[in-house]
This record gives sequence, C-alpha cells and structure tokens, in this order.
Amino acid sequence: MKETLVFLDAGLLSKLSRYFGKGKYISYDIIKFAKNLARKENLNCQQIFYYTAPPFQSEPPIKEEIKRKERYDRFIKKLLKNKEIVIREGRCQRLKIDGKFIFKQKAVDSLMIMDLMRMPIDYPKIKKIILIASDSDFVPIIKYLRKLNIDITLYTHYSKNRKSNLSRSNELLKTVSRYVNLTKKDFDAAKLINEILN
Repeated sequence: MKETLVFLDAGLLSKLSRYFGKGKYISYDIIKFAKNLARKENLNCQQIFYYTAPPFQSEPPIKEEIKRKERYDRFIKKLLKNKEIVIREGRCQRLKIDGKFIFKQKAVDSLMIMDLMRMPIDYPKIKKIILIASDSDFVPIIKYLRKLNIDITLYTHYSKNRKSNLSRSNELLKTVSRYVNLTKKDFDAAKLINEILN
C-alpha cells in the first residue's frame, strides 16, 4: 500500500463538525479521521499535519477565554502524544463588525502552504497527498506540486450556492487531481463516545 500525507485545516473541520452536528460539534478522533480518509484512497497514512490556532485571549483574558484556552491546551497535549501528527499553530484574530465580534484564524493557510512547498524535499518518496481545505489560496502550490507529478486529493464540503459559507472556488476544485465531498459519515466513522474535544 502506497504512503500518503494528510493535511488538515482545523478551521474547516470545526465548521463542518458543527454543520453536520446541526449546531453542535461532533466529537471525533482527529487521527482516526485522517487515517480513515487515507484508507478510503487505498493509501497508508504516514504523517498527519494539523493546522489550527489557539483561542483568542483578551489582555487580560476573561474567565471564559481562560477556560477555552485550557480546553484547547489539553486537546493539543493529547494530540502531541502521538508521533504521527504534526501541529502547526497560527493565531486567532478578533474583529468587531456591526457591533458583533467575529474570530478569524490568521497565518494558518500560510503555514500549510509552507509545508506543502517543502513536501517534495522532506518526503521525496510520497507521490500522493490528501488535503482537507477550502481556500483558493492553495491553487498555486497545488499547481506546483502537480507539475512534480504529485497527486492531490482534496476532501472538502461544498455548496453551489455562492452566498453559502460552504461554497468553494471552482478553480480549487479544478486544480486538484480529484475532489471528494466530506459527509457526516466521515465524522461519525471516527466519532468519540462521551468525550468532547471541540
């Protein structure tokens, strides 16, 4: 069985977990989730790259922010016990728009692009990768990797409704070797019982 690398955008997975959970996050095993996708492609998962950002902290942080950060730290600590996963952390930005706070991950896509750029050097034997992402910013690096004869399977979830926050760039879908629509079954197949990680 050929080896693969799995690149996971935690922000997208969190959004999909809540979407499929109808407003509640589905608790699932990240490592099992990645390995299941590799198995669906008849590949063996050699390494998982997980891109995330710690929760926003005010200065000084309020009580709820402290609790959220403590939960996040426990989750990351648990993941780091497994050598099969590499965690890259960006940062969380808070913006106030129309009187409401919104939160955005920053630098996460850049970290993923950097790792994808290094992939042919660090993993020269790998010729197939699985990418869980949604942003058209990945189009140039995907084109570069495909010129090196590296197959890229995109797992995402999309809506044809352009106003939906699940709409996807047609350019992204056209650039990859193939794309697969993630479903609730993918999350349920790695579901955790009585443990909330999100």
